[in-house]
Amino acid sequence: MKILTIGFTQKSAERFFTLLKNSGAKRVVDVRLNNVSQLAGFAKRDDLRFFLKNLCGMEYVHVSELAPKKEMLKAYQDKKLTWEQYETEYLNLMAQRRIEASVGKSVIDGGCLLCSEDKPHHCHRRLVAEYLKSHWPDENMEIKHLV
Repeated sequence: MKILTIGFTQKSAERFFTLLKNSGAKRVVDVRLNNVSQLAGFAKRDDLRFFLKNLCGMEYVHVSELAPKKEMLKAYQDKKLTWEQYETEYLNLMAQRRIEASVGKSVIDGGCLLCSEDKPHHCHRRLVAEYLKSHWPDENMEIKHLV
């Protein structure tokens, strides 16, 4: 099983869609809490769905159960939580939601997890990929971050 991740900030549309098109991914799996914000530019849900289909021949799916809770994300953005605290809370949330049982492997395999952060180091898309890898050990999952 192979899973990719990508963030859209600090990337031009050309760079973003070229990375995706050349990645071999079948679909983009949107893990954002808010996927319709005007701040998302070309990565707003409906625009992204159109561009992925027409530029890359890819599907788009939004899996809201992989998004953080609004309060958790706001606390991190407002610096009321450190990254380490946010990571712990988010990992606990995924465990509570039992995403390893509720999210279909067919959605994840060949998918590219999308969030806004330009690099995966402090982004929940990396945490999702690593969590699933640890909970699906029989899948021999490979994780690749597109940057």
